[in-house]
Amino acid sequence: MTKTPTSRVDKLLGSMGYGSRTEIARLGKVGGIVLDGADLTDVSQRIAVTPDLSKRMEIDGEALDPVPGLVMMLNKPLGMTCSRKEDGALVYDVLPDRWRRRDPAISTIGRLDKQTSGLLLLTDDGDLLHRVISPKKHVAKVYRATLARPLAGTEGDLFAAGGLVLEGEDKPLAPASLEVISPTEARLTVTEGRYHMVRRMFAAVGNHVEALHRERMGGLVLPDDLAPGEWRLLDAAQIDLIFAAEPIAR
Repeated sequence: MTKTPTSRVDKLLGSMGYGSRTEIARLGKVGGIVLDGADLTDVSQRIAVTPDLSKRMEIDGEALDPVPGLVMMLNKPLGMTCSRKEDGALVYDVLPDRWRRRDPAISTIGRLDKQTSGLLLLTDDGDLLHRVISPKKHVAKVYRATLARPLAGTEGDLFAAGGLVLEGEDKPLAPASLEVISPTEARLTVTEGRYHMVRRMFAAVGNHVEALHRERMGGLVLPDDLAPGEWRLLDAAQIDLIFAAEPIAR
Protein backbone atom coordinates (compact mmCIF):
# COMPACT_ATOMS: atom_id res chain seq x y z
CA MET A 1 0.00 0.00 0.00
CA THR A 2 1.44 3.38 -1.04
CA LYS A 3 1.89 5.83 1.80
CA THR A 4 0.37 9.27 1.23
CA PRO A 5 3.12 11.92 1.20
CA THR A 6 2.93 14.83 3.62
CA SER A 7 4.55 18.25 3.65
CA ARG A 8 4.73 21.42 5.68
CA VAL A 9 2.34 23.95 4.19
CA ASP A 10 5.04 26.60 3.70
CA LYS A 11 7.39 24.13 2.02
CA LEU A 12 4.65 22.83 -0.29
CA LEU A 13 3.42 26.28 -1.33
CA GLY A 14 6.99 27.50 -1.80
CA SER A 15 7.76 24.58 -4.11
CA MET A 16 4.63 25.44 -6.11
CA GLY A 17 5.83 28.98 -6.75
CA TYR A 18 3.62 30.88 -4.30
CA GLY A 19 6.57 32.70 -2.72
CA SER A 20 9.24 32.38 -0.05
CA ARG A 21 8.49 30.81 3.31
CA THR A 22 8.42 34.27 4.84
CA GLU A 23 5.88 35.46 2.27
CA ILE A 24 3.74 32.37 2.79
CA ALA A 25 3.85 32.78 6.59
CA ARG A 26 2.67 36.38 6.17
CA LEU A 27 -0.12 35.21 3.86
CA GLY A 28 -1.28 32.69 6.45
CA LYS A 29 -1.39 35.29 9.21
CA VAL A 30 -3.76 37.52 7.22
CA GLY A 31 -6.16 34.70 6.36
CA GLY A 32 -4.94 34.16 2.82
CA ILE A 33 -4.71 30.38 3.17
CA VAL A 34 -7.92 28.39 3.65
CA LEU A 35 -8.10 24.61 4.09
CA ASP A 36 -11.44 22.80 4.23
CA GLY A 37 -13.23 26.10 4.79
CA ALA A 38 -11.09 27.25 7.74
CA ASP A 39 -8.20 29.71 7.87
CA LEU A 40 -4.84 27.99 8.10
CA THR A 41 -2.54 30.33 10.01
CA ASP A 42 0.16 27.87 11.09
CA VAL A 43 2.09 27.25 7.89
CA SER A 44 4.47 24.88 9.69
CA GLN A 45 1.58 22.41 9.90
CA ARG A 46 2.05 19.19 7.94
CA ILE A 47 -0.72 18.14 5.57
CA ALA A 48 -1.31 15.19 3.26
CA VAL A 49 -0.39 16.03 -0.32
CA THR A 50 -3.17 14.45 -2.36
CA PRO A 51 -4.62 15.37 -5.78
CA ASP A 52 -7.84 16.63 -4.20
CA LEU A 53 -5.94 19.30 -2.24
CA SER A 54 -6.60 21.79 -5.04
CA LYS A 55 -10.32 21.39 -4.28
CA ARG A 56 -9.85 21.73 -0.52
CA MET A 57 -7.37 24.60 -0.28
CA GLU A 58 -7.63 28.21 -1.43
CA ILE A 59 -4.85 30.78 -1.72
CA ASP A 60 -5.98 34.41 -1.77
CA GLY A 61 -9.49 33.28 -2.65
CA GLU A 62 -8.46 31.08 -5.56
CA ALA A 63 -8.21 27.29 -5.75
CA LEU A 64 -4.76 25.88 -5.07
CA ASP A 65 -2.77 24.99 -8.19
CA PRO A 66 -2.39 21.27 -8.98
CA VAL A 67 -0.03 19.62 -6.50
CA PRO A 68 3.26 18.05 -7.66
CA GLY A 69 2.73 15.05 -9.90
CA LEU A 70 0.77 16.97 -12.52
CA VAL A 71 0.61 15.86 -16.15
CA MET A 72 -0.88 17.96 -18.93
CA MET A 73 -1.39 17.81 -22.67
CA LEU A 74 -0.75 20.84 -24.84
CA ASN A 75 -1.83 21.35 -28.41
CA LYS A 76 1.48 22.84 -29.48
CA PRO A 77 1.16 25.50 -32.16
CA LEU A 78 3.60 26.00 -35.01
CA GLY A 79 6.44 28.38 -34.24
CA MET A 80 6.58 27.51 -30.55
CA THR A 81 9.71 25.82 -29.24
CA CYS A 82 10.38 23.31 -26.46
CA SER A 83 13.97 24.47 -25.94
CA ARG A 84 15.27 27.71 -24.46
CA LYS A 85 18.24 27.35 -26.81
CA GLU A 86 16.02 28.20 -29.80
CA ASP A 87 14.53 31.54 -30.74
CA GLY A 88 10.81 32.04 -30.43
CA ALA A 89 8.05 31.61 -27.88
CA LEU A 90 8.44 28.71 -25.46
CA VAL A 91 5.73 26.14 -24.77
CA TYR A 92 6.05 27.13 -21.10
CA ASP A 93 4.87 30.65 -21.96
CA VAL A 94 1.25 29.45 -22.15
CA LEU A 95 1.33 28.29 -18.50
CA PRO A 96 0.60 30.53 -15.50
CA ASP A 97 3.66 32.63 -14.59
CA ARG A 98 3.83 31.13 -11.10
CA TRP A 99 4.27 27.65 -12.56
CA ARG A 100 7.70 28.61 -13.88
CA ARG A 101 8.90 28.74 -10.26
CA ARG A 102 7.73 25.25 -9.37
CA ASP A 103 10.21 22.74 -7.94
CA PRO A 104 10.42 20.14 -9.34
CA ALA A 105 10.14 22.06 -12.59
CA ILE A 106 7.63 21.26 -15.32
CA SER A 107 9.32 19.71 -18.35
CA THR A 108 8.19 18.47 -21.73
CA ILE A 109 8.03 14.70 -22.23
CA GLY A 110 10.19 14.55 -25.31
CA ARG A 111 10.07 17.41 -27.79
CA LEU A 112 8.35 18.63 -30.91
CA ASP A 113 10.44 20.86 -33.13
CA LYS A 114 9.46 24.44 -33.90
CA GLN A 115 7.70 23.53 -37.14
CA THR A 116 5.79 20.55 -35.73
CA SER A 117 2.39 20.99 -34.10
CA GLY A 118 0.12 18.80 -32.03
CA LEU A 119 0.11 16.66 -28.91
CA LEU A 120 2.83 17.49 -26.41
CA LEU A 121 2.91 16.22 -22.83
CA LEU A 122 4.38 18.14 -19.90
CA THR A 123 4.95 17.00 -16.33
CA ASP A 124 6.87 17.57 -13.12
CA ASP A 125 6.94 13.81 -12.49
CA GLY A 126 10.43 12.64 -13.45
CA ASP A 127 9.61 8.96 -13.09
CA LEU A 128 6.66 9.24 -15.47
CA LEU A 129 8.71 11.25 -17.95
CA HIS A 130 11.34 8.51 -18.15
CA ARG A 131 8.69 5.80 -18.42
CA VAL A 132 7.09 7.48 -21.43
CA ILE A 133 10.35 8.08 -23.32
CA SER A 134 11.90 4.73 -22.43
CA PRO A 135 12.49 2.59 -25.56
CA LYS A 136 11.39 -0.44 -23.52
CA LYS A 137 7.84 0.91 -23.22
CA HIS A 138 7.36 1.18 -27.02
CA VAL A 139 4.94 4.10 -26.64
CA ALA A 140 3.49 4.67 -30.11
CA LYS A 141 3.58 8.21 -31.47
CA VAL A 142 1.34 8.99 -34.44
CA TYR A 143 2.13 11.83 -36.83
CA ARG A 144 0.22 13.19 -39.79
CA ALA A 145 2.65 14.35 -42.48
CA THR A 146 2.03 16.51 -45.53
CA LEU A 147 4.65 15.82 -48.19
CA ALA A 148 6.18 17.87 -50.97
CA ARG A 149 5.96 15.03 -53.51
CA PRO A 150 3.59 12.11 -54.06
CA LEU A 151 4.38 8.88 -52.29
CA ALA A 152 6.10 6.26 -54.45
CA GLY A 153 4.10 3.38 -52.94
CA THR A 154 7.10 1.52 -51.54
CA GLU A 155 7.53 3.54 -48.35
CA GLY A 156 5.11 1.48 -46.23
CA ASP A 157 6.95 -1.80 -46.77
CA LEU A 158 10.33 -0.17 -46.22
CA PHE A 159 9.31 1.48 -42.94
CA ALA A 160 7.55 -1.68 -41.71
CA ALA A 161 10.60 -3.87 -42.37
CA GLY A 162 12.57 -2.15 -39.63
CA GLY A 163 15.83 -2.01 -41.55
CA LEU A 164 15.99 1.65 -42.55
CA VAL A 165 19.19 3.38 -41.43
CA LEU A 166 19.03 7.17 -41.22
CA GLU A 167 21.84 9.33 -42.52
CA GLY A 168 24.57 9.75 -39.93
CA GLU A 169 23.48 6.72 -37.91
CA ASP A 170 24.39 3.04 -37.93
CA LYS A 171 21.49 1.51 -35.96
CA PRO A 172 18.41 0.57 -38.02
CA LEU A 173 15.06 2.02 -37.09
CA ALA A 174 12.43 -0.09 -35.37
CA PRO A 175 9.49 -1.06 -37.60
CA ALA A 176 7.05 1.79 -38.25
CA SER A 177 3.55 1.78 -39.72
CA LEU A 178 2.52 3.99 -42.64
CA GLU A 179 -1.10 4.76 -43.51
CA VAL A 180 -1.61 6.55 -46.82
CA ILE A 181 -4.25 9.28 -46.64
CA SER A 182 -3.68 10.83 -50.06
CA PRO A 183 -0.82 10.88 -52.58
CA THR A 184 0.91 13.60 -50.56
CA GLU A 185 -0.39 12.91 -47.06
CA ALA A 186 0.28 10.02 -44.70
CA ARG A 187 -0.07 8.97 -41.08
CA LEU A 188 3.11 7.47 -39.61
CA THR A 189 3.28 5.52 -36.33
CA VAL A 190 6.70 5.19 -34.68
CA THR A 191 7.85 3.86 -31.32
CA GLU A 192 11.19 5.66 -31.11
CA GLY A 193 12.09 9.27 -30.47
CA ARG A 194 15.17 10.01 -32.51
CA TYR A 195 16.10 13.53 -33.54
CA HIS A 196 13.78 14.83 -36.30
CA MET A 197 12.96 11.19 -36.95
CA VAL A 198 9.83 11.49 -39.11
CA ARG A 199 11.33 14.20 -41.31
CA ARG A 200 14.51 12.17 -41.76
CA MET A 201 12.58 9.01 -42.61
CA PHE A 202 10.80 10.70 -45.49
CA ALA A 203 14.03 12.41 -46.56
CA ALA A 204 15.61 8.94 -46.76
CA VAL A 205 13.05 7.96 -49.40
CA GLY A 206 13.52 11.16 -51.41
CA ASN A 207 10.66 13.21 -50.04
CA HIS A 208 10.28 16.31 -47.89
CA VAL A 209 7.87 16.92 -45.03
CA GLU A 210 6.12 20.25 -45.48
CA ALA A 211 3.84 19.98 -42.44
CA LEU A 212 3.90 17.66 -39.44
CA HIS A 213 1.31 17.22 -36.70
CA ARG A 214 1.33 14.72 -33.81
CA GLU A 215 -2.14 13.28 -33.28
CA ARG A 216 -1.66 10.82 -30.43
CA MET A 217 0.68 9.05 -28.02
CA GLY A 218 -0.20 5.49 -27.11
CA GLY A 219 -3.95 5.51 -26.72
CA LEU A 220 -4.13 9.19 -25.81
CA VAL A 221 -5.60 11.21 -28.68
CA LEU A 222 -5.34 14.97 -29.06
CA PRO A 223 -8.99 16.07 -28.68
CA ASP A 224 -10.64 18.12 -31.40
CA ASP A 225 -11.84 20.71 -28.88
CA LEU A 226 -8.33 21.56 -27.65
CA ALA A 227 -7.26 24.55 -29.74
CA PRO A 228 -3.63 25.31 -30.64
CA GLY A 229 -1.93 26.89 -27.62
CA GLU A 230 -4.45 25.43 -25.16
CA TRP A 231 -3.63 22.82 -22.53
CA ARG A 232 -5.48 20.64 -20.07
CA LEU A 233 -4.56 18.52 -17.07
CA LEU A 234 -4.78 14.74 -17.37
CA ASP A 235 -6.39 12.46 -14.82
CA ALA A 236 -5.09 9.03 -13.85
CA ALA A 237 -7.16 7.22 -16.48
CA GLN A 238 -5.88 9.48 -19.25
CA ILE A 239 -2.29 9.02 -18.09
CA ASP A 240 -2.78 5.26 -18.29
CA LEU A 241 -3.88 5.68 -21.90
CA ILE A 242 -0.38 6.86 -22.83
CA PHE A 243 0.78 3.27 -22.34
CA ALA A 244 -2.20 1.73 -24.14
CA ALA A 245 -1.76 0.37 -27.64
CA GLU A 246 -4.97 1.65 -29.20
CA PRO A 247 -6.46 5.17 -29.24
CA ILE A 248 -9.82 6.04 -27.80
CA ALA A 249 -12.46 7.76 -29.90
CA ARG A 250 -12.20 11.51 -30.22
